[in-house]
Amino acid sequence: MLLPPQAIILAAGRGRRLGALTRTRPKCLLRVGARTLLEHQLAALAQHGIARVAVVIGYGADQVRQVGGSQAEYIVNPRSTLTNSLYSLWLARHLTDQGFLLLNADVLFHPELLTRLLASPYPDALTVERGQEFDDEQMKVQLDGERVVALSKQLDAGRAHAENVGVVKFSAVGARTLLAKMKELLAAGAEREFCPFAFSALAPHYPLHAVIINGIPWIEIDFVADLRRARQEVLPSILARDFGSAPLRPASKLANRPTPGMEP
Repeated sequence: MLLPPQAIILAAGRGRRLGALTRTRPKCLLRVGARTLLEHQLAALAQHGIARVAVVIGYGADQVRQVGGSQAEYIVNPRSTLTNSLYSLWLARHLTDQGFLLLNADVLFHPELLTRLLASPYPDALTVERGQEFDDEQMKVQLDGERVVALSKQLDAGRAHAENVGVVKFSAVGARTLLAKMKELLAAGAEREFCPFAFSALAPHYPLHAVIINGIPWIEIDFVADLRRARQEVLPSILARDFGSAPLRPASKLANRPTPGMEP
């Protein structure tokens, strides 16, 4: 298993849909169990021998530095309130030449997810969970076999086969090809787009494959209900290494409206 020399964690956003919970701290510093989301990811990367980690920060930058400490280097997105993850990744482009892992900082997952991604024979791949029903909040993925055809929240649910998890790997060649596509998209005004916007633009021209992670506990945290489920269901499953017989799917985002009153 050839390890990418670098991991990039995108953690510049606040997470406004979590309401009061992110009023004074960024989403990546919400606690699930004894660790913040960021610390969970740093621990998983260390467990897999990924020694060099860069965190792209914006909202609450000093707090993130304090928590991450010397486990990571930091890249500031000074325009984090006006841009999105595609632009944040662009700011870290100087770290991608030899290939990299990319993680959205709001994803809690069992380390087995990284094991499966790194063990995949595909040099450029994103983790997905196959499903049959999708809602408007999910980053939906259309597949042709294991090759990614398209991905978008706006993708027609009838064409979708899976949900994007938010953990991706790129080879050195894939990284260069992706950066060329990102440069083109940013020149056309795509600063407010998510990274999957670039992945989807890349997919018709460059082989990007899916790594199926069904059965591995994970959740993307966008709403208060997601955080509650992360604490009550997903983390216990991660700690028990109990993948179960049925896939553990993220809660539907349609019903998860931010509500006050949960401990951060």
